[in-house]
Amino acid sequence: QVQLVESGGGLVQAGGSLSLSCAASGRTFSYDTMGWFRQAPGKERDFVAAIGWSATNYADSVKGRFTISRDNAKNTVYLQMNSLTPEDTAVYYCAAKKDSLTLTTGHATYDYWGQGTQVTVSS
Repeated sequence: QVQLVESGGGLVQAGGSLSLSCAASGRTFSYDTMGWFRQAPGKERDFVAAIGWSATNYADSVKGRFTISRDNAKNTVYLQMNSLTPEDTAVYYCAAKKDSLTLTTGHATYDYWGQGTQVTVSS
């Protein structure tokens, strides 16, 4: 059974940092694109970042502040978030697109999803 489990969310003040992790199990994800999305209350699920073998892609709103990385040996993907603002408040989801290293941004193109972790940034 394929599982993606996010961790690391929480409450932080504006300007602070958080690091999210996503541990994958049930298959080898080395050749899958891994992505992070977020969804604020009443809004659509938005692309945040994606990583292929080594290439990365970021939403304009997080460029220069967020960094996505992966450790294939641990089947884990990370999202380092710096200079957080209240607009970053959302549930953050990890996703995997199987058997492809193209860095797509549409959530419908991803095959597996985690349960989400809440990130709240206070002003």
